[in-house]
Amino acid sequence: MTSTYTENQSVKPDSGPARLVLALACVCQFMVILDVSIVNVALPSVQRDLSFTDTGLAWVVNGYVLAFAGFMLPGGRAVDLLGHRRMLVAGLGLFSLASLAAGLASTPEILVGARAAQGLGGAMLAPATLAVINTCFPEGRERARAFGAWSASGGVGGMVGAVAGGVLTTGLSWRWVFLINVPIGVVLVVVALRSLSEVQAGRRESIDLVGAMTGTAGLASVIYGVMQTADHTWGSARVLVPVLGGVPLLAMFLLVEKRFATAPMMPLRLLRNRNVAISNGMLLLFGGIATAMWFFSSLFMQNVLGYSALDAGLGQTPAAVVFVVAARFAAGWLPRTGVRPLILAGCACFVTGFGWLSQADSGSSYAVSVLGPTLFVAIGIGLVFPTLMASATADAPPGDAGIVGGLANTASQVGGSIALAVYATAAAARAGANHSTSALPVALAAGYELVFRLAAGVALAIAAASLLLPARQRN
Repeated sequence: MTSTYTENQSVKPDSGPARLVLALACVCQFMVILDVSIVNVALPSVQRDLSFTDTGLAWVVNGYVLAFAGFMLPGGRAVDLLGHRRMLVAGLGLFSLASLAAGLASTPEILVGARAAQGLGGAMLAPATLAVINTCFPEGRERARAFGAWSASGGVGGMVGAVAGGVLTTGLSWRWVFLINVPIGVVLVVVALRSLSEVQAGRRESIDLVGAMTGTAGLASVIYGVMQTADHTWGSARVLVPVLGGVPLLAMFLLVEKRFATAPMMPLRLLRNRNVAISNGMLLLFGGIATAMWFFSSLFMQNVLGYSALDAGLGQTPAAVVFVVAARFAAGWLPRTGVRPLILAGCACFVTGFGWLSQADSGSSYAVSVLGPTLFVAIGIGLVFPTLMASATADAPPGDAGIVGGLANTASQVGGSIALAVYATAAAARAGANHSTSALPVALAAGYELVFRLAAGVALAIAAASLLLPARQRN
């Protein structure tokens, strides 16, 4: 074990104008989520220029996601030990340098390595932005509104990525998909240094290296195995070996945290808080909602209705706008209604929207069969996501804001990865069963129908879990 200097985050920092601090947190979250999706449209150009194999090309996306999700927990704990200002600046620096390396990459290996470094920078940034909100905004209406804006910025980042990737790749070069982050990152570093400050308390805590290594390795191994289902069956060695190998590492992580670590990376006492435990469980399920909405509705437009990737991104823009409005609405009402009513209202929108989407087929029109239902789902996401994030982090002790934020982010990311694998397998099986008697677009539509029905079932599970929360939980 080594030791490091830690900040007393119970002391409110001199954060500068509240709007500037909130804008900083929101733009950082926007940039982190943007880079998950912006590269998708550029992949064909990347493959041509750098001579990627089909298998290797997937790691331009997977390298980022794996590092981002796998290192979120140690990133969150580092925020608590080193302070949100230091981690925000360090994360921005790493993210910007990795973006520069990705934009100048001359070989597949360099690009994949740079993407993994971007993901690591994102894993430092995401919990730091949540810690900024938790420490700079008092509980109640101000914090709820901040969470609403933060949630909306991440959702918009995912949507803008699909459009921006097409515009930059077509108008300039795929390299600008990455290089655009560099000047933005430099500006954000300057803003962070000027608007955030922290008070040193002089307390020293040991770093839980064993917990960090076992937790990160176990989580990354499981996520890696789940990712392999894109090319291999669930029963193949490529899937089972990393998944089953990650389970004992995660078990060892829990044992270390419970019995041996003097200063655990993730104190298990946090999970004894009912709101934290249940909210993170719902965030895990919520990953399946977000994946079904943004990923599979885009595939439906492209593979069934014949849209280009850019047109599909534009087709989702109305839903992105509605999501932002709904998130702002949820932020205003959360202090009045508590958590449960907003979640139940959002889940009703999920069931309505996904039920409607499941009726779409190859002869459907965008206006009737896609636009309408995706607006319903977007309203649900706007109501549920910021509410769950606020609930999952509301009871965080002052010195645990980073790890609690990292846990919440990890839950939603891991849930999305697992849901993507499950949905893709189910859709492929249903489409394959129908392809022998139907044209490909018709068969694919049948597969996506199953995905949307499964997502409606996940929404019902979230609604049921919300009943375990206090009826009037305040945030």
